[in-house]
Amino acid sequence: MVIAGLFVILISVLFLPFLVKKVEEELEIFLFIMGCIGLTITSQWSIPLVGEALIEPVKITLTVFIAGFLFRVFQSPIAHSVNKIADAIGVKLFSFMAIVILGFLSSAITAIIAALVLVEIVTHLELDRKNEILLVILACFSIGLGAALTPIGEPLSTIAIAKLKGTPYHAGFFFLCRHLWLFIIPGVLVFGLLGAIVIPGKRKKAGGLTQAKEENIKDISIRTVKVYLFIMALIFLGRAFRPIVDTYISRMPYQGLYWLNMISAIVDNATLTAAEIGPSMGLLQIKSALLGLLIAGGMLIPGNIPNIISAGKLRIKSSEWAKFGVPLGLIVMTVSFFFLMLIRTP
Repeated sequence: MVIAGLFVILISVLFLPFLVKKVEEELEIFLFIMGCIGLTITSQWSIPLVGEALIEPVKITLTVFIAGFLFRVFQSPIAHSVNKIADAIGVKLFSFMAIVILGFLSSAITAIIAALVLVEIVTHLELDRKNEILLVILACFSIGLGAALTPIGEPLSTIAIAKLKGTPYHAGFFFLCRHLWLFIIPGVLVFGLLGAIVIPGKRKKAGGLTQAKEENIKDISIRTVKVYLFIMALIFLGRAFRPIVDTYISRMPYQGLYWLNMISAIVDNATLTAAEIGPSMGLLQIKSALLGLLIAGGMLIPGNIPNIISAGKLRIKSSEWAKFGVPLGLIVMTVSFFFLMLIRTP
């Protein structure tokens, strides 16, 4: 009955945000409630767990708030510098640098702030709509990968470290960087090179993407609270789903975990990390599962936070994103899988 109840919660978490608009709008509260229900039916409530859920989100939440405030201060200089730099070094080199720098910088300033910087850059770059969408998608793939290098980069990495910090892995700040850098660093550089290839060198003065709404202090504060609640909810869900991880997921081969996580294209990859990753899994299983989540997360808008922020603020349609994001993601997943097979020893 416990396992059946957990599967009901899992299915609800995966699909209700797409079926019920109110759930989508209040996702953090919904996940928090589901996590509390999951802990209750599995009898896993404890004072140490509550303490962990209160403390663990603090680092990424503070980073989001401070970086968001600093971004607001420097927003105007960034906007005024975009076209000057693009004119000086050329659009192709500028695209490469924007994609790569934002990818690596996201591990320090968070994927959320990196996406906001990307929105500001694209808003003022003066390319046509099609090519600006290409730039956004490539940059979001890069940001989604690069942010995983540290636990403050994005919710996925925060949750993964929180779930693996005990026996047997004792995961610390650089755990994911140490085990995934061989995939992430070349991946960020490849997305940058693709940007330099596909983005044309000529500028167009009109017809590009525009930002729907500029941020204020209230927006920054609301986002900070939502990030804190989101991480807390995922910690509760991650602990609640431990019986499923131990009974089913830990027995799956690493190849199956990798391709199974193509579902990350339509479900936020941090939520899937909470449901899948656990200390009972082997290191190769963990690496494969996380790589599948990170890459597939860029294929469609719901896959990760940078996609959601960028598409929402720049009013990019799901069909526009899928047209380029899905084939690119499939190619990258296939190449990365063969690379994973080649160096599959943990």
